[in-house]
Amino acid sequence: MTEDFLQYLWKYKKFELSHLKTTKQEELILLHVGTHNIQNSGPDFFNAKLIVHGQKWAGNVEVHIKSSDWYVHNHENDPRYDNVILHVVWEDDMEIFRKDNSVISTLQLKDYITDELLRRYRILFAQNSKQWIACARHLPEVSQFVLSNWKERLYLERLEQKSILILKLLDESANDWEAVLFKLLGKNFGLKVNGEAFLSLTHSIDFSIIRKCSGSLDQLEALLFGQAGFLQHSIKGEAEYRDVLRKEYLFLKSKFQLKNLGVLPFRFFRLRPSNFPTIRLAQFAMLYFKNHKLFNQIIKINTIEEFYDLFDIDTSDFWKNHYTFQKKSKTKKKRLTKVFVDLILINTIIPIKFLYVKKLGRNNEEEIFDLLSQLSFEKNSIVDNFIDLRMPITSAMDSQAIIQLKNAYCDQKACLKCAIGNYLLNGE
Repeated sequence: MTEDFLQYLWKYKKFELSHLKTTKQEELILLHVGTHNIQNSGPDFFNAKLIVHGQKWAGNVEVHIKSSDWYVHNHENDPRYDNVILHVVWEDDMEIFRKDNSVISTLQLKDYITDELLRRYRILFAQNSKQWIACARHLPEVSQFVLSNWKERLYLERLEQKSILILKLLDESANDWEAVLFKLLGKNFGLKVNGEAFLSLTHSIDFSIIRKCSGSLDQLEALLFGQAGFLQHSIKGEAEYRDVLRKEYLFLKSKFQLKNLGVLPFRFFRLRPSNFPTIRLAQFAMLYFKNHKLFNQIIKINTIEEFYDLFDIDTSDFWKNHYTFQKKSKTKKKRLTKVFVDLILINTIIPIKFLYVKKLGRNNEEEIFDLLSQLSFEKNSIVDNFIDLRMPITSAMDSQAIIQLKNAYCDQKACLKCAIGNYLLNGE
């Protein structure tokens, strides 16, 4: 038994209400359970209303597994608990008194819970502790209607979480959406391995400099490779291209007083050559060379086809037969792949469009859902495991939703806050 479960029972009135009595056998009529205090310290429910033995009360409700937990938690010394009008417990093992020595009325919940609800609770939460997720065995029982609606809500939660970083970057850049897009795109061009390194690189270059240099691919490449630390030392191999960039970078570094002490190191280890940071930087430079007002473009675009055209990006000639500065390789075009563009759309473009429209006071959820439904779902261990559990996953919206489900609910054991957990617990 957990306090979370008892709070759930009280909040949603999942117990027999018609013949309630306190542990003193006084008639109890519940008028209002109160407002759940989720984030702040103090009683669990504020402003509850009830009638005890004909007397109407308004005040707070505290929930514990045992009555004695009141003293274990030292509530008797905390003035925030002076207005508690009802102590809701699973087991009443002792009387609880106010400062004036009057007894606080107690409701023992276990006397009013059905055996069926307890059975479902134990099956869902107590007997599946070794499962990948608590409801692994019972997930196929959940109706498609419940799953569909819950996935939409989960995806919106995930968008709101992604908005936190965007809002922080907006604050740091005086609400320059183009500058924020530059930083977000940089972070996501680095993917998981080099994402933070790319973000630190974009932080080291004021976007006004990118604007001034956007007409020259050499200057953009010099800025990015120079600030990333790839032009610092002499190297063996073909040096002409690198020397051009190094010369250009030293000029720009002096002109704009550039510093890169805060730029994190880039990693190549265990990466496929197409994901080497050198290749991603070359593609990133080409993107901004070809698109001088990128944010304005993404706001205007509303179809997947137009986004794919926008991100139809290659590299400069040098990188067509190189993966690093040092060694020549077989000539190969290094365009952004559809899979990579999909990740950029999922993690950068759609979140920033969502927040921008929201800040304008408009709702674009339907447009967002439509875009996501056209993108293939991501491939990772979370998605694979949910597919094995027969969870319907057909698009990027589904995969984003279940990532949110796993991280924010399953891993946190927050089944009582989950629509799937509630469905299985209540059998509906």
